[in-house]
Amino acid sequence: MKMKSVKPKAWMLAMMMSHAVALSTTAQVEVAKPYGYLYCHMSDDGEWTAFALSRDGVNWKDVNGGKAMYDTEALSRIEHGARDAYIARAHDGQSFVMVTTDMCWHNSGVWNNYGIDLLKSDDLMNWTSTTVDFRLGMEVFMDDGRPDVYRDYSKICRVWAPQVLWDPDYTWKNGERGGYFVYYSLLNSEEDTYDRIFYSYADRSFTRLTRPQLLIDWGYATIDTDINYVAADSCFHIMIKKEGGKPGIFTTSSKRLTGPYPEPDETDYVSFEGKKACEGPSAFQLIGDSTWRVGYVEYSSNPHRYRICKADKYLRNFHDPEDIQGVTAPQHGSFLKLTKKEYKKLEKR
Repeated sequence: MKMKSVKPKAWMLAMMMSHAVALSTTAQVEVAKPYGYLYCHMSDDGEWTAFALSRDGVNWKDVNGGKAMYDTEALSRIEHGARDAYIARAHDGQSFVMVTTDMCWHNSGVWNNYGIDLLKSDDLMNWTSTTVDFRLGMEVFMDDGRPDVYRDYSKICRVWAPQVLWDPDYTWKNGERGGYFVYYSLLNSEEDTYDRIFYSYADRSFTRLTRPQLLIDWGYATIDTDINYVAADSCFHIMIKKEGGKPGIFTTSSKRLTGPYPEPDETDYVSFEGKKACEGPSAFQLIGDSTWRVGYVEYSSNPHRYRICKADKYLRNFHDPEDIQGVTAPQHGSFLKLTKKEYKKLEKR
């Protein structure tokens, strides 16, 4: 007997869409009904990852008393420290991915490191990780058919501030579509004279990277890159720390995620801190607001200050900086919108 097909009722469709959806045109995965915000950050009290919550994106409260959200010693296998935490919603809309700089300055005493950590979680509280030691080269990188940037990967001495976006348009050699665009700064002690921005792709398992490819080289050092899709002009915008030319946090844009990205407009930057040194930008939008907020570290003061300023809907024209409120030891981090269920679960922690 032929079975009669039944169309889902309207309420069933609403329930299916009420959780999270992948926005394939933006490379960012958002939730349909955001309830609040997560600030995921390195703690300035130590090299571990801490969380804070906010309903309005202005007033925050620590999760777990500002202590580590996972066992850093176990999940950061090179130096047993985690810096520069960046969190994103996974491609399925339900789980989460995070990338951190595997580094412990308090143990090594030097500003060098050798890899990053790729972390996954279904509930924001229980995490697993894959540690990628860049010195191992093709022992750890997937072969995607593109040429090697370096002759000798073993001389890589800095892999800093990784971040991640889901790219639904990336196509693998086997024809599968969709990959995690992981970007970071690199320095090779024998082949580089300054830090540049590179990228790799990770597959859906989020356990391996393709070999590094160059994203930005402006002839001077650049680190701490934050990429967001801006709907107002349909471009990918970069917030980036320039350590050459006119130093500071600047922005530039491209129609394509992989660029090219032109040098920034040196008249439009985070200028209101004067001669104080800033780094670690991370941009986000408030719920229902087309304009942007940009968090960053003003690190030349003691203690360090974590600031959030405003920008227009084009992620330009920065203004009105304020210190973040209610967070213990805020530092380089990132922001994520949460559902009510996700928020309440963390709040109980």
